[in-house]
Amino acid sequence: MTLEGNILTPEGWFKGELMLRRGRIVGISGAPVNPDDNDAPRIIPGFIDLHVHGGGGADLMEGGQSLAVLARTHARFGTTSLLGTSMTASREALIKAFQDAGRVMASPPEQAADILGMHLEGPFISPDMLGAQPPHARPGTLEAFDELNALAPIRVITIAPEIEGHMALIEVLAGRGVRVQLGHTAATHDQCVKALCLGARGFTHLYNAMSGLHHRAPGVVGAALAHADYAEMIGDLIHVEPGGVLAARRAIPHLYVVTDATSAAGMPDGEYRLGEHRVFKRGDSVRLADGGLAGSALTMDVALRNLIHLGLTLAEASQRLSLWPARYLGLSDRGVLAPAHRADIVMLDSNLEVQQVWVAGRKVIE
Repeated sequence: MTLEGNILTPEGWFKGELMLRRGRIVGISGAPVNPDDNDAPRIIPGFIDLHVHGGGGADLMEGGQSLAVLARTHARFGTTSLLGTSMTASREALIKAFQDAGRVMASPPEQAADILGMHLEGPFISPDMLGAQPPHARPGTLEAFDELNALAPIRVITIAPEIEGHMALIEVLAGRGVRVQLGHTAATHDQCVKALCLGARGFTHLYNAMSGLHHRAPGVVGAALAHADYAEMIGDLIHVEPGGVLAARRAIPHLYVVTDATSAAGMPDGEYRLGEHRVFKRGDSVRLADGGLAGSALTMDVALRNLIHLGLTLAEASQRLSLWPARYLGLSDRGVLAPAHRADIVMLDSNLEVQQVWVAGRKVIE
């Protein structure tokens, strides 16, 4: 198969042909180009979303085929790889959700994003920084982690480092290669620095549900801006307004975008589920009954256009939705368009609207 258009490569933009075979990119030909000089399609790497709770009306915590539904939904908007993300819940509810997620991963759905594993967002978080998480926060143990990990592989975990016993847990999990993120936490700057020294790698939805930046109490936000190499940020421009996005972009080399999407993503306004909560989609936001933000209705194509609106080039925006999340997880086979890489591809029109999507060379949408 051959695709034609403006192709974003590690060496820059080329106008020419991208050749695919057996789910891989086998060649790129063409000449350097400024994609703004023509209306040919923009061909960029598929998006990688490391924090997604739901989509298409399905919430991961409902179990059943919910993970398959959300993976199909987000693929329509250009996401070619993702992590299913859990909510803070009782042990029994988490076991059920992870069992069902494991079954979906064992028989991957067609026309869907590649499911890389799980992001355990809670319950090992601070009860004082729940955000929209249900009130089931509790100290974490290696035994509790292993119980869930045996059901569906956990690639990323969100943890509050100030909770007793969590520093030791961070060190053990980081030693296993799990990406430990600091989030839903009231930690101090110094506690975060200690956690980073023990192997923590990232920050969960930067700025949200964490101690903020004050010049005499830098908090989690200050630690991230001063020390982080990687951090995720919700790209809807609602959870973090433009000035906050630009400040983090300047400070954190590999800042990347996630959706934190709920079951409302890809759906009309109305009432949906987020774990135990009822949430309400109104326009671009999803909120609890009291008006507090509760995840998002974001899809990655909208996040891409939001970054462009802030002044980023399409090439840089693509990095923050594809390359940096891939590198954060240690994935060397995706995130860029280059020979021998997976054929995870998004084709955009000149208005940056998704036209076609391929996951490992298989077309998801026409």
